[in-house]
Amino acid sequence: MVKLWRCQICGDPYVGDEPPANCPFCGAHKKYIFEAKKIDVSFDVRLNAKDKANAEHALEVEVSNASFYFCAAGKTDDAEGKLLFKALGKVEAEHAAIWKKILKLQTIPDKKEECRIANKDNLEESHRREDRAIEFYRKAANEATDLRIKQIFVALVEVETDHLELSEERLGAR
Repeated sequence: MVKLWRCQICGDPYVGDEPPANCPFCGAHKKYIFEAKKIDVSFDVRLNAKDKANAEHALEVEVSNASFYFCAAGKTDDAEGKLLFKALGKVEAEHAAIWKKILKLQTIPDKKEECRIANKDNLEESHRREDRAIEFYRKAANEATDLRIKQIFVALVEVETDHLELSEERLGAR
């Protein structure tokens, strides 16, 4: 039976027989996806100074990463790489949208990032970016005083770890 599902992290709905293994929008793991009628998703969070600073930095990270991935999707010399970077760009843009909602912004800031033509170079840069994001998100999750902020940072560590594994597989690091 087809149901309406909702991601607890990004709030976006998904129609299907079962919840997906990962949110098709933000990449959150299945444990964050519930029948839409059974959960409320709120981005109305009271941020203390540290949580606000971390959310603002997270927005910068996601905007930068989305821009890099969209650039790589357009330039890379590998057909699968184009698809991978397009998918990652969409997920990172969704992460930026989460922080936009938390920070109550009207728009997401624009940023232009450079990328390379060589797929390997883009994969290596992707790996560096995901490493930095994971490190920051772990720190921010530990510092978070608001449970919703902590939940988002923890979920994004998991998603960015998935992205890191994708680049490692393609670089032959595993």
